Amino acid sequence: MERSPTLRCHSLAYTLAVLLIPILSISAANVAVSGNTKYVEAATADGQSVWLKDARKPALYTQNFGDCLGSSLINVTRFDAAYYKDNMTVLFHLEGNTNVANESLMMYIGVFAYGEARFDLTFNPCNAQIYSLCPMNRSVPIEANGIIPVSQSDVAGIPPIALNIPDFEGQAILRIFANSTQSEVGCYSAVVTNGATFSHPSAVSTVLGIFTILAIAASFATAVYGNHIPTTRTHYAHSLSVLVVFSVFHHIFYTGALSVNWPSVLPAFWSNFAWAGGMIYSESMQNSVNQLIGSNKGNTSIVGAAGSGSSAEDLGGGYEISQIYKRSFFSPFHLNEHSWRDHLLNLRSAKAEHHLTTRTLANATEGYNWYGVPVRPGLPLPGNFSGFAGTLAQENIPASNAFMTGFLWFLILIVIVAASVAAFKWILEALVKYKRLEENRLAFFREHWAGYTVAAALRTTLIGFFMIVYLAIFQFTYRGSAGVTAIAALVLLVFFIGLFGAAGYACYYRLQFGSYNVKRDRIHFEKKRIVGFVPWVGFGLESQRSEKVQPRPSIGSMPLWSIQYIDEDAQRMSVQQDEDYIKKFGWLSARFRRTRWWFFALWLTYEFVRACVYGGAAGHPMVQVFGLMVVEFIALITIVMLRPFEGARLNALMVYLLGFSKVSTLALSAAFDIRFNLARINTTVIGVVIIVIQGILASFTLVAIVFGAISSYMSLTRDREAFRPRKWEPYRQRYFSHLEKTAPDVPPVKPSNPMPEPPKEPYFRVASVRREPKIEDDDPEFRDPVSSRASVAPAAAVGSHLGSRRNSLHSAHVSSSHLPFGARPHRTSWSARDFNGLQDAPHSNRSSQPMSGSRMPTKTSSGSLRDQISYERVRTPARSPGPGTPLDVRKLRHDKGKDKEAPLDERSSEESKA
Repeated sequence: MERSPTLRCHSLAYTLAVLLIPILSISAANVAVSGNTKYVEAATADGQSVWLKDARKPALYTQNFGDCLGSSLINVTRFDAAYYKDNMTVLFHLEGNTNVANESLMMYIGVFAYGEARFDLTFNPCNAQIYSLCPMNRSVPIEANGIIPVSQSDVAGIPPIALNIPDFEGQAILRIFANSTQSEVGCYSAVVTNGATFSHPSAVSTVLGIFTILAIAASFATAVYGNHIPTTRTHYAHSLSVLVVFSVFHHIFYTGALSVNWPSVLPAFWSNFAWAGGMIYSESMQNSVNQLIGSNKGNTSIVGAAGSGSSAEDLGGGYEISQIYKRSFFSPFHLNEHSWRDHLLNLRSAKAEHHLTTRTLANATEGYNWYGVPVRPGLPLPGNFSGFAGTLAQENIPASNAFMTGFLWFLILIVIVAASVAAFKWILEALVKYKRLEENRLAFFREHWAGYTVAAALRTTLIGFFMIVYLAIFQFTYRGSAGVTAIAALVLLVFFIGLFGAAGYACYYRLQFGSYNVKRDRIHFEKKRIVGFVPWVGFGLESQRSEKVQPRPSIGSMPLWSIQYIDEDAQRMSVQQDEDYIKKFGWLSARFRRTRWWFFALWLTYEFVRACVYGGAAGHPMVQVFGLMVVEFIALITIVMLRPFEGARLNALMVYLLGFSKVSTLALSAAFDIRFNLARINTTVIGVVIIVIQGILASFTLVAIVFGAISSYMSLTRDREAFRPRKWEPYRQRYFSHLEKTAPDVPPVKPSNPMPEPPKEPYFRVASVRREPKIEDDDPEFRDPVSSRASVAPAAAVGSHLGSRRNSLHSAHVSSSHLPFGARPHRTSWSARDFNGLQDAPHSNRSSQPMSGSRMPTKTSSGSLRDQISYERVRTPARSPGPGTPLDVRKLRHDKGKDKEAPLDERSSEESKA
């Protein structure tokens, strides 16, 4: 549909006005110089004038850039752009040269954030006063710069958090088209950042390195201290393993070897651990490797990355040449007729325009200095973080140089370790010679220092096994230089034969005398709960479940076969006590439990399989992710069941934390595959979750290093009585007790014939015994000084009612003065005369006493002896029977809160009947 003549005229007038002046207005600028600082006057959105530093940091700016066409006719040496939020402007600058004799151009600039287009601009350089490109000529160096104002609607797609979030993910793409052929003749891409990042290798790597050196020193100290080899091995096994520390760091960094499209936050975070993976940038080393490799840099697209210097037509969603030439010149803002009139009123004087177009550029002490440089050949395009190439790009190391870089640093590490052990020996000798150290100090190490040096070098080889194997196999997949590939094949062969040969010989050396028995078992997946309420799945062997009274419910099982070794010599000492075996193979087995000493062979196999999947399946992300998940899941179950390390900290770190981090990281990494087409903001959130998981793992590792250093210090002071600090002495004793308990690796002994528990039946028990007063205690016939001394005193209140009976029975009183102290006289039998009054006075107080004693029913209404005795029981507290007083243990029953007394003893019943 054609535009009206009026609209066409307005359009043409606006286009010519804008393209003749490179500065659009919402900002007016005057420049003031104060000392060495240059300020720029700018107008805010509400028209107020402010002064801003000319060299201030932009809110968003570009860094390194690379060629995204591969055959660009323009050699760009500088390309940068910046967005200033304070005055809502976009600055850009371009420098370069060309071999084209004469060509008119069209230019396109697009800014992308988190996978979406946020800003784009198409213009003719001639109309924008970029004279070095009007037309492009090989005799004229290319230089263009300018300031483009933007409105709030232009940057509305960029959320405010993007200006502060670490590792902002964005790209700025410059495309140049030749008007004569209407084809692309140049393409450059730069990464956009806000300056905030998770990558702080100078600080974080330094801290990690210090902690690692502390772990190495503590482990080495426990290995060389002492003359008794089994004791030394026990203390060494409980120090923190350097193998475990590097396994954690390797897991974190080499997660980036998966060929998925990583969010920018992850490679930045992993760059802090690159040193542990052997990826340390050195200018001289990289130049030497480049000379060895030559021009064959490989193809980064094989591992999922867009390489610099190769064609990437789909970068930023691609382009359509017809749309480029159909657009109105300089129309990125989609302005209407009224907006054009408003912008024409904001044009400024030519003086201000000239000053800003010739503002101070890079490589000067003043002016704009937030710019990047062209990336090296072999690196991926800036802003692309796919695969291992994207991870290495943070270190400026091309993927083609990865193997040689890691291998050379590994050789340097071997030399440093061996030289350090030897230097330590000669330092000790010098101290002994000059009487600074006692003659017998570390005598065993000084005598066998050569063996320690070899063991340290072999241990370092074991630590670097996964790294070297992965880098060698990655070199095969990457298809780089033939010479480097041959070196990788040789190194892989040496490591595979050397370490697996050493592990096989270590097993044969111990198991050559004996037989084997294959035992069939099943592993059950059991329902359990952790933290009391979280559902979880546990593992248990069927042979162990049969020994339990109530095993956990099983939700499934799988067959399992175990090989049991039967030693011919039952009295043969264990591996942990065999000094000869420890000297030869302690670098392999010293840290493992007595019954798991062979775990090093299983560990080597596991590491080799991991390296093969990582390197061999490079470029196939789903094969890598799901293949490794199977491997890690099986390894996690196996290691949890075995718990191979003798030290509890090592088991907690290696078995649980490291295993969980590996499985969870792989599961989350599957979302980064480009086939899922997940929004980049969502991938960034998942990336932060991975950083949290791996950051917690790294933090626990550092804490374990500190505790390992403390326990190693306790081990080094095991021969001293005095220990500092003194308040740690209880912890030291507990630590030594723990060593003595775990070193034998013997399960707790269960009683051979435990007593069967009797069945639970109704029963009663006597919780307390209380002596109640008896009738004879109140009878004057039995009251005498001896009985009183025996703590059998009659109740005083009863005596007033028994006056007549006391007089009648006083003559029958039996002297008991001849009885020993505390003895009780036997009761005198009653005669029939004593009961004569029963028929005459059945309701008398006298007859009520025996009746009440026998619990026979009486008809007394009030004031009876029974009532008085009951009153005395309530009023008089319980008395403890004397040593000579017989106890009458009664069974008490509780009925509705009242105590009911059982019948009196048998003797009282007989007396009542009499």
